[in-house]
Amino acid sequence: MSTMKKEQRPIMPMGGRPGGMMGGGIVMGAKAKDFKGTLRKLIGYLRPYWGKMIAVVIFAIASTVFTIVSPKILGNITNQIVEDYINITIYTQAREQLPQGMELPPGTKGEVMLKFIPPEQLQQIPEDRLEKLKSLDLTVKPEFRFDVIGQIALWLIGLYLLSAFFSYIQGWIMSGVSQDVTFKLRRDVSQKINRLPLRYFDTNTHGDILSRITNDIDTISQTLNQSMSQLITSIATLIGILIMMFSINWLMTIVALLVLPASLIVTGVIIKKSQKFFTMQSKTLGDMNGHIEEMYGGHTVVKAFNAEARSLEKFTKINKELHNSGWKSQFLSGLLFPVMSFIGNIGYVGIAVLGGKLAIEGRINIGDIQAFIQYLQQFNQPIIQTANIANVLQSLVASSERVFEFIEEAEESTDKAGELDARKIKGEVSFENVTFGYEPEKLIIKGFTANIKPGQTVAIVGPTGAGKTTMVNLLMRFYEVNSGSIKIDGVDISTLKRSNVRKLFGMVLQDTWLFKGTIKENIAYSNPDATLQEIKHAAEMAHVDHFIESLPQGYDTEINESADNISQGEKQLLTITRAMLADSPMLILDEATSSVDTRTEILIQKAMKKLMDGKTSFIIAHRLSTIKEADVILVMNQGNIVEQGTHKKLLQKDGFYSKLYNSQFEE
Repeated sequence: MSTMKKEQRPIMPMGGRPGGMMGGGIVMGAKAKDFKGTLRKLIGYLRPYWGKMIAVVIFAIASTVFTIVSPKILGNITNQIVEDYINITIYTQAREQLPQGMELPPGTKGEVMLKFIPPEQLQQIPEDRLEKLKSLDLTVKPEFRFDVIGQIALWLIGLYLLSAFFSYIQGWIMSGVSQDVTFKLRRDVSQKINRLPLRYFDTNTHGDILSRITNDIDTISQTLNQSMSQLITSIATLIGILIMMFSINWLMTIVALLVLPASLIVTGVIIKKSQKFFTMQSKTLGDMNGHIEEMYGGHTVVKAFNAEARSLEKFTKINKELHNSGWKSQFLSGLLFPVMSFIGNIGYVGIAVLGGKLAIEGRINIGDIQAFIQYLQQFNQPIIQTANIANVLQSLVASSERVFEFIEEAEESTDKAGELDARKIKGEVSFENVTFGYEPEKLIIKGFTANIKPGQTVAIVGPTGAGKTTMVNLLMRFYEVNSGSIKIDGVDISTLKRSNVRKLFGMVLQDTWLFKGTIKENIAYSNPDATLQEIKHAAEMAHVDHFIESLPQGYDTEINESADNISQGEKQLLTITRAMLADSPMLILDEATSSVDTRTEILIQKAMKKLMDGKTSFIIAHRLSTIKEADVILVMNQGNIVEQGTHKKLLQKDGFYSKLYNSQFEE
């Protein structure tokens, strides 16, 4: 049972947590094999958006600058309140020293008032404060200057609004860029799929291809949108905070930076230890998803062989591994925040003690201490975010590498411009000394030669691995021959457009495939312009019309994604109807009646005979009883035609075909 596993690459949040020196989760990303080369290719996709990217940088820096300045302004409000309070206190103390009923004359300055303050109180007033008090005019009663405070508050609100506005603009631009890049990648991948040879899909799992198209491109989209803005903001924030901290007090800044090495060491140790558990968690999660998908898709087989206990046992084993790796990774990741908070709190203690001492000495204002603590609280956030972004960029480049590998896969050989008119096709097909191997050194078809006359029904039979389906793949140009040629009406198909070659054939495969949609849409897939009357006529020819009409919505009945609301035989009938509607001049039937009952098979054989009348038809069959009426039977073994002729003549020859035919009835 084949399984498609989609790799899970969740993008963990990169924002900081409030209330500590650092925050955010640890993001673990897969590593690219060629980081620089892949990054250059990704930049190539971003090149048309350089103008927008520069605008993002400008707006991100502007938003960050306005945010960084705000704590300093908030500290000025505190300084103003403290200054007004001190002025009021000193003025009150001075008035209390005057004799009862005595008033200071108008215009009295602060230096006169200071004479009434006791010496022991004067000694406690800093020098810079004394200078301000000497210029105090007592004609105006000291009070809280709410007008100044209000003005500063308005400036602060304005800065917050501007910061939010610039942040919104840069986010809007970056979202547009990331979505445009994602659109182009999906477009290129979608176009690439149609240019890839069938060989690529035979040698790569569908799950891996789907993961590149969906998960990897989603990762590119999300990380492009997040990491660019986060990286610019983090760098600008880090530089800005350092400048503001030094502008407030260089000594306090040095003390704050002393805890930085401890923060980086702890972060490095925890990330290193948790990395392997995150990797293990991702792998185990993929195993679990694959197991669940297998068990869900094959639940009938599981029940039929009483394998529920074995399935549950395997699930329990994987679940325990996922629990262990998940618990350890999440525990270590969660441990980072409280440990860093503890280190940050030590830094707060040092700043509080030093700031208090400097404030007493009059070397710093209280509002500046408040601003400094806010900067200290924000300082480690951009450092952790930058470390997170480094991991996210690894994931971005790794996903980009997988997508670019897909886009750069070798394509089908250059298509030729030749065309044949399907309406004028006679149907003569010739194989001339055709050799082919999926690998050059391992040939499957060796010197295959056959001439098919127009309108003949050709059956291709042989044991498993004889090369029957390979011949059809070569005929449809799903693969190119190594040597020799295949001609239709004397024209080498290698000189024709592939789409033109495939238009000449109607095809019914053993593995039925129906799309999500109505029955009418599935039948019309071979001829989208067909009318409902033509669709119904084809359904009648395939003896499926009665079944369709018995459904509640008839031809408008929806087929779900897995098409499990109709039986396998009914699916086969619908694919046969689809081929009938195509009305191609030639037909290819690969075990077309393998999933229908005997009675329905007889009816379809009659309809097929009518459909194939005058058309060259190729039938691959394992049940040899179904190809007795074929005009020519090509018997293949080990890539060569070992016998050919009619059913009757081949039995009379008593050769390889006779033994193959009789072996089906020996039991």
